[in-house]
Amino acid sequence: MRHWLWLSLLILLLDQASKWWVLMTLRPFEVVELIPNLNLTLVFNTGAAFSVLADAGGWQRWFLAGVALVVTLILLVWLLRLNRGHAALALGLSLLIGGALGNLIDRILWGHVVDFIQVSLPIIPLALFNPWPSFNVADSAISVGVVILVIVTLVTSEPS
Repeated sequence: MRHWLWLSLLILLLDQASKWWVLMTLRPFEVVELIPNLNLTLVFNTGAAFSVLADAGGWQRWFLAGVALVVTLILLVWLLRLNRGHAALALGLSLLIGGALGNLIDRILWGHVVDFIQVSLPIIPLALFNPWPSFNVADSAISVGVVILVIVTLVTSEPS
């Protein structure tokens, strides 16, 4: 289902363009409130999700880049081997591929991922997170892609 790769490319381009814009516009840790509970705040994540391994000493850059590359290649092969009629699965895989490549580029070029979207939930005390977690377009695509894959897995009984 090669034709789904346009979505991966679109996610990659949106992710990199938004990160470039934020890097040119904001100073690190500068908070710009867009609406209540939604901020733009430039932060750099040297770790994985929620900054896991961020203080690991530097080796995590290449480890996480390697994991992202291997996972992306596996997802790409899976996508290319899909039969027609698996549009939801192809959608999820395409989102994952585009998001993984967006963050992989950051890790290789800069040694960290550029994050800038902060959504705070009033029901969670801010003191639990310092700073409040940030994410980017690639992270959003990965999250939506995972949700789609979980739903497809729960609904579908036959392997793809």
